[in-house]
Amino acid sequence: MDPILVTFTIYIGGMLLIGYYYYRQNENISDYFLGGRTLNPFVTALSAQASDMSGWLLMGFPGAIYAGGFNGMWIGIGLAVGTFLNWQFTAQRLRRYTEVVDSITIADFFENRFKDKSRSLRIVSAFAILIFFTIYVSSGLVAGGLLFENILGINYQLAVVLAVLVIGLYTFLGGFLAVSWTDFVQGTLMVIALLIVPIAIIYLRGGLSQVWNQIASINPDLLHAGKSVSYDFAADVKWITTSESMGFISLISLLGWGLGYFGMPHILVRFMGIKSAKQIPISQFVGVTWVVISLIGAVFVGILGIIAAPEALENTETIFLVLLQKLFNPWIAGVFLAAVLAAIMSTIDSQLLVSSSALAEDFYKSFFRPEASQKELLWISRGAVILITVIALYFALSGGTILDIVSYAWAGLGASFGPAVLFSLFWKKTTRNGVLAGIITGGVVVIIWKNLLAFTGLYEIIPGFFLSALVIFVVSYFGDDPTAEVVEEFERAMKPLINE
Repeated sequence: MDPILVTFTIYIGGMLLIGYYYYRQNENISDYFLGGRTLNPFVTALSAQASDMSGWLLMGFPGAIYAGGFNGMWIGIGLAVGTFLNWQFTAQRLRRYTEVVDSITIADFFENRFKDKSRSLRIVSAFAILIFFTIYVSSGLVAGGLLFENILGINYQLAVVLAVLVIGLYTFLGGFLAVSWTDFVQGTLMVIALLIVPIAIIYLRGGLSQVWNQIASINPDLLHAGKSVSYDFAADVKWITTSESMGFISLISLLGWGLGYFGMPHILVRFMGIKSAKQIPISQFVGVTWVVISLIGAVFVGILGIIAAPEALENTETIFLVLLQKLFNPWIAGVFLAAVLAAIMSTIDSQLLVSSSALAEDFYKSFFRPEASQKELLWISRGAVILITVIALYFALSGGTILDIVSYAWAGLGASFGPAVLFSLFWKKTTRNGVLAGIITGGVVVIIWKNLLAFTGLYEIIPGFFLSALVIFVVSYFGDDPTAEVVEEFERAMKPLINE
């Protein structure tokens, strides 16, 4: 009996039971996409952050640190700051506003916020979500394929299909509440694994000072956050210093990851689903604490893996998997490897849910069947989960690194929706035309920059985000003022809700 296989089977079975339980609770489309706005603050916090970090936290990010040393920690700093700012400035306002304008999706919010009878905001928002989330989901399937391939020794293509079946099934069944509660469990597992592994390595290697000395003996610049170190297994380049100082472009590109948080629909929807806006400060504390601890743990996994792995890795993104197998007996390793699966599942399920809402609520109901019943929309949503999963499967089988795929999707969503959400929540003179132009600008700039201007070294979210913000401001400022109804709703939504 294979301990790892047994552990995986028990874990997956538990997740499917949660999915089935909530399958019986969903009676309408609001239940399926927002859980009837009943989340408690702790589930809100961990599900928001677990759905954010994904397999990237346990595979892509440690792999980047393993290959380049502390230089990569700037990504983590940017993400930690972005997490805090998103909770601090976006969460309560979005929760209040979406209730005032009766919205259950981001596209829904934009349309209702600006009373857009043309429905162009809904179309463009849903289209952007489908494009970039399909790419994002494929990154999780790549991570799942690597996990099953390395741990269970099965073919990569078969491994990806297996991941698709498990994740797609319980998202199909349970909807928002199943996704949120499984993410809560998965987030707990993830942070435990990221703490235990570095502590075990430091203990076994004779303490922190010994660990630093051993890493420095390979290349002391690995411990310098301002120097660039290269790693290319195929070219036999292993931890070679390529730059004695970090350039401004490199620094802001790494820190720029934090901008993405303001435009992530699968995170924003958690703010919309909490029971009361008054509970958000509790969620903020729990969520930000979880993120900081998890990112620090991931950095240590990567840097300590340089000396703890038995040999240099061909695929650096498997470092966490290698360490688990090396450090622990199969039963304990199986539990922590389930945490890796948890990380992968926690993001894909959320992204599938948001994407299915774009198809069911924003396309099907709005344009084809306005009179569709709640039951019909539920089944259309579940069918959309299957469709999007199949499309993402195609991209996942095409290959690519987890970090590269995530960075592209993250930039696309962050630049498309981040400025639009912030202006919608903070500036009452923002107009429909401004937001519409901003969403299109952000997405198009990211695509152009990624494919034609990547040689600049500037992460595409930076120009995409700020050009989108500039366009929203200019178009809104010089265009027609918003209607009195829109202004009144803005002012009402921004007032503290006394009787929550």
